[in-house]
Amino acid sequence: MQETLLNLAHQTGFFNLTIGNVIMVVVALVLMYLAIAKQYEPLLLLPISFGMLLVNLYPPIMEEGGLLHYFFLLDEWTILPSLIFLGVGALTDFGPLIANPKSFLLGAAAQFGVFGAFFLAMLMGFNEAQAAAVSIIGGADGPTSIFLAMKLGQHELMGPIAVAAYSYMALVPIIQPPIMKALTTEKERKIKMEQLREVSKKERIIFPIIVTIIVCTLLPSTAPLIGMLMLGNLFRESGVVRQLQETASNALMYIVVILLGTSVGATTSAEAFLNWSTIKIVILGLIAFSFGTAAGVLFGKLMCKLTGGKINPLIGSAGVSAVPMAARVSQKVGAEADPTNFLLMHAMGPNVAGVIGTAVAAGVFMAIFGV
Repeated sequence: MQETLLNLAHQTGFFNLTIGNVIMVVVALVLMYLAIAKQYEPLLLLPISFGMLLVNLYPPIMEEGGLLHYFFLLDEWTILPSLIFLGVGALTDFGPLIANPKSFLLGAAAQFGVFGAFFLAMLMGFNEAQAAAVSIIGGADGPTSIFLAMKLGQHELMGPIAVAAYSYMALVPIIQPPIMKALTTEKERKIKMEQLREVSKKERIIFPIIVTIIVCTLLPSTAPLIGMLMLGNLFRESGVVRQLQETASNALMYIVVILLGTSVGATTSAEAFLNWSTIKIVILGLIAFSFGTAAGVLFGKLMCKLTGGKINPLIGSAGVSAVPMAARVSQKVGAEADPTNFLLMHAMGPNVAGVIGTAVAAGVFMAIFGV
Protein backbone atom coordinates (compact mmCIF):
# COMPACT_ATOMS: atom_id res chain seq x y z
CA MET A 1 0.00 0.00 0.00
CA GLN A 2 2.83 2.36 0.92
CA GLU A 3 4.59 1.59 -2.36
CA THR A 4 1.38 2.30 -4.30
CA LEU A 5 0.94 5.66 -2.61
CA LEU A 6 4.60 6.46 -3.26
CA ASN A 7 4.19 5.61 -6.97
CA LEU A 8 1.09 7.80 -7.09
CA ALA A 9 3.01 10.68 -5.50
CA HIS A 10 5.79 10.28 -8.07
CA GLN A 11 3.23 10.62 -10.86
CA THR A 12 1.92 13.98 -9.64
CA GLY A 13 3.15 17.22 -11.11
CA PHE A 14 4.21 18.53 -7.71
CA PHE A 15 6.88 15.85 -7.34
CA ASN A 16 8.46 16.67 -10.72
CA LEU A 17 8.39 20.47 -10.49
CA THR A 18 11.77 22.20 -10.43
CA ILE A 19 12.60 25.74 -9.33
CA GLY A 20 12.95 26.61 -13.02
CA ASN A 21 9.46 25.28 -13.75
CA VAL A 22 8.02 27.36 -10.91
CA ILE A 23 9.71 30.51 -12.26
CA MET A 24 8.32 29.87 -15.74
CA VAL A 25 4.83 29.22 -14.32
CA VAL A 26 5.00 32.63 -12.62
CA VAL A 27 6.12 34.23 -15.91
CA ALA A 28 3.20 32.53 -17.68
CA LEU A 29 0.76 33.87 -15.09
CA VAL A 30 2.17 37.39 -15.46
CA LEU A 31 1.70 37.21 -19.25
CA MET A 32 -1.86 35.95 -18.74
CA TYR A 33 -2.51 38.91 -16.46
CA LEU A 34 -1.20 41.32 -19.11
CA ALA A 35 -3.38 39.64 -21.74
CA ILE A 36 -6.60 39.53 -19.70
CA ALA A 37 -6.43 42.48 -17.28
CA LYS A 38 -4.41 44.92 -19.40
CA GLN A 39 -5.55 43.56 -22.79
CA TYR A 40 -2.04 43.67 -24.29
CA GLU A 41 -2.67 41.81 -27.56
CA PRO A 42 -4.68 39.04 -25.84
CA LEU A 43 -5.06 37.06 -29.09
CA LEU A 44 -1.28 36.53 -28.98
CA LEU A 45 -0.33 36.58 -25.33
CA LEU A 46 -3.12 34.37 -23.99
CA PRO A 47 -2.36 31.23 -26.06
CA ILE A 48 1.41 31.80 -25.72
CA SER A 49 1.22 32.12 -21.94
CA PHE A 50 -1.05 29.07 -21.65
CA GLY A 51 1.34 26.98 -23.75
CA MET A 52 4.14 28.18 -21.45
CA LEU A 53 2.09 27.10 -18.43
CA LEU A 54 1.30 23.66 -19.85
CA VAL A 55 4.87 22.73 -20.81
CA ASN A 56 6.24 23.66 -17.40
CA LEU A 57 3.54 21.72 -15.55
CA TYR A 58 3.72 18.71 -17.88
CA PRO A 59 6.93 18.70 -20.03
CA PRO A 60 6.01 15.49 -21.96
CA ILE A 61 3.31 17.48 -23.78
CA MET A 62 6.11 18.72 -26.10
CA GLU A 63 7.77 15.33 -26.51
CA GLU A 64 6.96 12.97 -29.37
CA GLY A 65 3.42 11.73 -28.80
CA GLY A 66 2.44 14.88 -26.91
CA LEU A 67 -0.30 17.15 -28.29
CA LEU A 68 1.76 20.34 -28.57
CA HIS A 69 4.64 18.46 -30.22
CA TYR A 70 2.42 17.98 -33.27
CA PHE A 71 1.31 21.62 -33.16
CA PHE A 72 5.00 22.57 -33.14
CA LEU A 73 5.73 20.45 -36.21
CA LEU A 74 3.55 22.88 -38.17
CA ASP A 75 5.86 25.67 -36.95
CA GLU A 76 8.95 23.69 -37.95
CA TRP A 77 7.55 23.13 -41.41
CA THR A 78 6.81 26.93 -41.58
CA ILE A 79 3.16 26.20 -42.40
CA LEU A 80 1.62 28.27 -39.59
CA PRO A 81 3.69 31.45 -40.14
CA SER A 82 2.75 31.40 -43.83
CA LEU A 83 -0.95 30.94 -43.02
CA ILE A 84 -0.77 33.88 -40.60
CA PHE A 85 0.47 36.00 -43.52
CA LEU A 86 -2.50 34.79 -45.59
CA GLY A 87 -4.85 36.06 -42.88
CA VAL A 88 -2.99 39.36 -42.49
CA GLY A 89 -3.23 39.96 -46.23
CA ALA A 90 -6.96 39.21 -46.22
CA LEU A 91 -7.50 41.63 -43.32
CA THR A 92 -5.31 44.53 -44.42
CA ASP A 93 -6.14 47.44 -46.69
CA PHE A 94 -3.07 48.14 -48.86
CA GLY A 95 -4.72 51.30 -50.20
CA PRO A 96 -2.68 53.77 -48.07
CA LEU A 97 0.56 52.24 -49.36
CA ILE A 98 -0.62 52.33 -52.99
CA ALA A 99 -1.82 55.93 -52.58
CA ASN A 100 1.50 57.02 -51.08
CA PRO A 101 4.35 54.84 -52.45
CA LYS A 102 6.88 56.94 -50.49
CA SER A 103 5.70 54.87 -47.51
CA PHE A 104 7.91 52.08 -48.83
CA LEU A 105 10.93 54.18 -47.84
CA LEU A 106 9.69 54.47 -44.25
CA GLY A 107 9.10 50.73 -44.10
CA ALA A 108 12.61 50.13 -45.42
CA ALA A 109 14.15 52.60 -42.96
CA ALA A 110 12.67 50.71 -40.02
CA GLN A 111 14.63 47.61 -41.11
CA PHE A 112 17.86 49.32 -40.04
CA GLY A 113 17.05 47.99 -36.59
CA VAL A 114 17.19 44.43 -37.94
CA PHE A 115 20.58 44.79 -39.61
CA GLY A 116 22.02 46.82 -36.73
CA ALA A 117 21.02 44.08 -34.31
CA PHE A 118 22.62 41.48 -36.61
CA PHE A 119 26.09 42.97 -36.15
CA LEU A 120 25.47 43.60 -32.45
CA ALA A 121 24.44 39.96 -31.97
CA MET A 122 27.70 38.77 -33.50
CA LEU A 123 29.61 41.04 -31.12
CA MET A 124 27.72 39.38 -28.24
CA GLY A 125 28.93 35.93 -29.26
CA PHE A 126 26.24 34.55 -31.57
CA ASN A 127 27.34 32.96 -34.84
CA GLU A 128 26.13 34.48 -38.12
CA ALA A 129 23.05 32.26 -38.54
CA GLN A 130 22.03 32.75 -34.90
CA ALA A 131 22.56 36.51 -35.19
CA ALA A 132 20.34 36.65 -38.29
CA ALA A 133 17.57 34.67 -36.58
CA VAL A 134 17.71 36.88 -33.47
CA SER A 135 17.96 40.22 -35.30
CA ILE A 136 14.69 39.77 -37.21
CA ILE A 137 12.91 40.38 -33.88
CA GLY A 138 13.57 44.07 -34.64
CA GLY A 139 10.71 43.96 -37.12
CA ALA A 140 8.30 43.00 -34.30
CA ASP A 141 7.00 40.28 -36.59
CA GLY A 142 6.40 36.96 -34.84
CA PRO A 143 5.58 34.81 -37.91
CA THR A 144 8.66 36.03 -39.83
CA SER A 145 10.85 35.44 -36.77
CA ILE A 146 9.63 31.84 -36.53
CA PHE A 147 9.94 31.35 -40.29
CA LEU A 148 13.56 32.56 -40.41
CA ALA A 149 14.64 30.67 -37.28
CA MET A 150 13.31 27.43 -38.75
CA LYS A 151 14.81 28.04 -42.19
CA LEU A 152 18.24 28.76 -40.64
CA GLY A 153 18.01 25.65 -38.47
CA GLN A 154 18.00 27.55 -35.16
CA HIS A 155 15.53 25.23 -33.45
CA GLU A 156 17.07 25.66 -30.00
CA LEU A 157 16.63 29.46 -30.16
CA MET A 158 13.15 29.41 -31.66
CA GLY A 159 11.33 29.58 -28.31
CA PRO A 160 13.08 32.68 -26.91
CA ILE A 161 13.05 34.36 -30.35
CA ALA A 162 9.33 33.78 -30.91
CA VAL A 163 8.32 34.78 -27.38
CA ALA A 164 10.47 37.93 -27.57
CA ALA A 165 9.05 38.86 -31.00
CA TYR A 166 5.43 38.36 -29.96
CA SER A 167 6.00 40.07 -26.61
CA TYR A 168 7.40 43.16 -28.33
CA MET A 169 4.46 43.10 -30.75
CA ALA A 170 2.16 43.18 -27.73
CA LEU A 171 4.20 45.89 -25.99
CA VAL A 172 4.36 48.26 -28.98
CA PRO A 173 2.06 50.80 -27.19
CA ILE A 174 4.51 50.92 -24.27
CA ILE A 175 7.90 50.81 -26.03
CA GLN A 176 7.34 53.12 -28.99
CA PRO A 177 5.79 56.36 -27.59
CA PRO A 178 8.80 57.45 -25.46
CA ILE A 179 11.13 56.98 -28.46
CA MET A 180 8.75 58.84 -30.78
CA LYS A 181 8.36 61.77 -28.39
CA ALA A 182 12.09 61.96 -27.69
CA LEU A 183 12.95 62.25 -31.40
CA THR A 184 10.23 64.72 -32.47
CA THR A 185 9.18 68.20 -31.47
CA GLU A 186 5.62 69.07 -30.53
CA LYS A 187 5.37 71.13 -33.71
CA GLU A 188 6.31 68.08 -35.80
CA ARG A 189 3.81 65.88 -33.97
CA LYS A 190 1.05 68.37 -34.80
CA ILE A 191 1.67 68.26 -38.56
CA LYS A 192 -1.53 67.42 -40.43
CA MET A 193 -1.08 65.43 -43.62
CA GLU A 194 -3.16 65.84 -46.76
CA GLN A 195 -5.92 63.35 -47.36
CA LEU A 196 -4.76 60.36 -49.40
CA ARG A 197 -6.02 60.05 -52.95
CA GLU A 198 -8.67 57.51 -53.88
CA VAL A 199 -7.17 54.20 -55.01
CA SER A 200 -8.95 52.47 -57.89
CA LYS A 201 -10.08 48.85 -57.80
CA LYS A 202 -7.76 48.05 -60.71
CA GLU A 203 -4.75 49.36 -58.73
CA ARG A 204 -5.76 47.31 -55.70
CA ILE A 205 -5.93 44.12 -57.78
CA ILE A 206 -2.72 44.70 -59.73
CA PHE A 207 -0.62 45.68 -56.68
CA PRO A 208 -0.39 42.26 -54.93
CA ILE A 209 0.32 40.54 -58.25
CA ILE A 210 3.15 42.96 -59.14
CA VAL A 211 4.69 42.79 -55.65
CA THR A 212 4.63 38.98 -55.75
CA ILE A 213 6.36 38.89 -59.14
CA ILE A 214 9.04 41.44 -58.21
CA VAL A 215 9.87 40.24 -54.68
CA CYS A 216 9.71 36.52 -55.43
CA THR A 217 11.88 36.98 -58.52
CA LEU A 218 14.52 38.90 -56.58
CA LEU A 219 14.32 36.76 -53.43
CA PRO A 220 12.61 33.42 -54.23
CA SER A 221 12.96 32.20 -50.63
CA THR A 222 10.40 34.82 -49.52
CA ALA A 223 7.69 33.22 -51.69
CA PRO A 224 5.88 31.42 -48.81
CA LEU A 225 5.48 34.64 -46.80
CA ILE A 226 5.07 37.26 -49.53
CA GLY A 227 3.03 34.86 -51.67
CA MET A 228 0.53 34.13 -48.90
CA LEU A 229 0.36 37.80 -47.86
CA MET A 230 -0.44 38.90 -51.39
CA LEU A 231 -2.81 36.01 -52.04
CA GLY A 232 -4.82 36.99 -48.96
CA ASN A 233 -4.95 40.59 -50.16
CA LEU A 234 -6.00 39.47 -53.65
CA PHE A 235 -8.86 37.51 -52.04
CA ARG A 236 -9.88 40.77 -50.35
CA GLU A 237 -9.57 43.12 -53.30
CA SER A 238 -10.80 40.94 -56.17
CA GLY A 239 -14.32 40.91 -54.74
CA VAL A 240 -15.12 37.56 -56.36
CA VAL A 241 -14.09 35.16 -53.57
CA ARG A 242 -15.73 36.72 -50.53
CA GLN A 243 -16.06 33.31 -48.84
CA LEU A 244 -12.31 32.67 -49.13
CA GLN A 245 -11.50 36.17 -47.85
CA GLU A 246 -13.80 35.76 -44.86
CA THR A 247 -12.41 32.29 -44.07
CA ALA A 248 -8.77 33.42 -44.34
CA SER A 249 -9.32 36.51 -42.20
CA ASN A 250 -11.57 34.93 -39.56
CA ALA A 251 -11.97 31.20 -38.94
CA LEU A 252 -8.66 30.05 -40.43
CA MET A 253 -6.73 32.95 -38.89
CA TYR A 254 -8.03 32.24 -35.39
CA ILE A 255 -7.39 28.49 -35.67
CA VAL A 256 -3.82 29.19 -36.75
CA VAL A 257 -3.34 31.68 -33.89
CA ILE A 258 -4.40 29.01 -31.38
CA LEU A 259 -2.03 26.41 -32.85
CA LEU A 260 0.85 28.84 -33.28
CA GLY A 261 0.46 30.59 -29.93
CA THR A 262 0.23 27.47 -27.78
CA SER A 263 3.08 25.72 -29.60
CA VAL A 264 5.34 28.77 -29.38
CA GLY A 265 4.58 29.11 -25.68
CA ALA A 266 5.32 25.42 -25.20
CA THR A 267 8.89 25.89 -26.46
CA THR A 268 9.66 27.84 -23.28
CA SER A 269 10.43 24.99 -20.93
CA ALA A 270 12.60 25.98 -17.98
CA GLU A 271 15.59 24.10 -19.44
CA ALA A 272 15.34 25.86 -22.80
CA PHE A 273 14.40 29.32 -21.56
CA LEU A 274 16.26 30.02 -18.33
CA ASN A 275 19.77 30.58 -19.64
CA TRP A 276 22.10 33.41 -20.62
CA SER A 277 21.29 33.09 -24.35
CA THR A 278 17.64 33.89 -23.65
CA ILE A 279 18.58 37.02 -21.70
CA LYS A 280 20.81 38.16 -24.58
CA ILE A 281 18.03 37.48 -27.10
CA VAL A 282 15.49 39.50 -25.10
CA ILE A 283 17.95 42.41 -24.75
CA LEU A 284 18.92 42.27 -28.43
CA GLY A 285 15.27 42.12 -29.46
CA LEU A 286 14.47 45.24 -27.45
CA ILE A 287 17.50 47.06 -28.91
CA ALA A 288 16.60 45.99 -32.45
CA PHE A 289 12.97 47.05 -32.06
CA SER A 290 13.99 50.39 -30.53
CA PHE A 291 16.53 50.98 -33.32
CA GLY A 292 13.89 50.17 -35.95
CA THR A 293 11.40 52.59 -34.39
CA ALA A 294 14.03 55.32 -34.10
CA ALA A 295 15.26 54.80 -37.68
CA GLY A 296 11.70 55.08 -39.00
CA VAL A 297 11.04 58.29 -37.06
CA LEU A 298 14.37 59.85 -38.07
CA PHE A 299 13.76 59.01 -41.73
CA GLY A 300 10.28 60.49 -41.30
CA LYS A 301 11.91 63.71 -40.05
CA LEU A 302 14.15 63.74 -43.13
CA MET A 303 11.14 63.29 -45.42
CA CYS A 304 9.36 66.03 -43.48
CA LYS A 305 12.22 68.42 -44.26
CA LEU A 306 12.44 67.37 -47.91
CA THR A 307 8.69 67.80 -48.48
CA GLY A 308 8.50 71.16 -46.73
CA GLY A 309 6.67 69.85 -43.68
CA LYS A 310 4.04 67.77 -45.46
CA ILE A 311 4.89 64.48 -43.70
CA ASN A 312 4.41 63.90 -39.98
CA PRO A 313 7.54 62.06 -38.72
CA LEU A 314 5.41 60.00 -36.32
CA ILE A 315 4.22 57.75 -39.15
CA GLY A 316 7.82 56.54 -39.57
CA SER A 317 7.54 54.54 -36.35
CA ALA A 318 4.85 52.42 -38.05
CA GLY A 319 7.53 51.07 -40.39
CA VAL A 320 7.97 48.08 -38.09
CA SER A 321 5.66 45.30 -39.16
CA ALA A 322 3.40 45.01 -36.13
CA VAL A 323 0.11 45.48 -38.02
CA PRO A 324 -1.97 47.42 -37.13
CA MET A 325 -0.63 48.11 -33.61
CA ALA A 326 2.22 50.37 -34.74
CA ALA A 327 -0.13 52.47 -36.91
CA ARG A 328 -2.50 52.86 -33.96
CA VAL A 329 0.39 54.09 -31.79
CA SER A 330 1.27 56.73 -34.43
CA GLN A 331 -2.36 57.86 -34.36
CA LYS A 332 -2.44 57.94 -30.54
CA VAL A 333 0.78 59.96 -30.12
CA GLY A 334 -0.32 62.38 -32.85
CA ALA A 335 -3.74 62.81 -31.25
CA GLU A 336 -2.11 63.59 -27.89
CA ALA A 337 -0.41 66.59 -29.52
CA ASP A 338 -3.51 67.59 -31.48
CA PRO A 339 -6.84 65.75 -30.95
CA THR A 340 -7.99 66.78 -34.44
CA ASN A 341 -5.01 65.11 -36.13
CA PHE A 342 -5.85 61.79 -37.79
CA LEU A 343 -2.74 59.87 -38.82
CA LEU A 344 -4.03 56.30 -38.80
CA MET A 345 -4.51 55.81 -42.54
CA HIS A 346 -1.25 57.64 -43.31
CA ALA A 347 0.57 55.37 -40.84
CA MET A 348 -0.92 52.23 -42.38
CA GLY A 349 1.20 52.80 -45.49
CA PRO A 350 4.56 52.42 -43.69
CA ASN A 351 3.02 49.68 -41.53
CA VAL A 352 2.14 47.53 -44.55
CA ALA A 353 5.51 48.39 -46.11
CA GLY A 354 7.12 47.18 -42.87
CA VAL A 355 5.47 43.77 -43.19
CA ILE A 356 6.87 43.44 -46.70
CA GLY A 357 10.22 44.91 -45.59
CA THR A 358 10.71 42.45 -42.74
CA ALA A 359 9.91 39.52 -45.03
CA VAL A 360 12.42 40.90 -47.54
CA ALA A 361 15.03 41.26 -44.75
CA ALA A 362 14.44 37.61 -43.87
CA GLY A 363 14.83 36.74 -47.55
CA VAL A 364 18.15 38.59 -47.68
CA PHE A 365 19.44 36.56 -44.72
CA MET A 366 18.26 33.31 -46.32
CA ALA A 367 19.99 34.27 -49.58
CA ILE A 368 23.21 35.07 -47.68
CA PHE A 369 23.20 31.66 -45.98
CA GLY A 370 22.12 29.79 -49.10
CA VAL A 371 18.77 28.60 -47.76
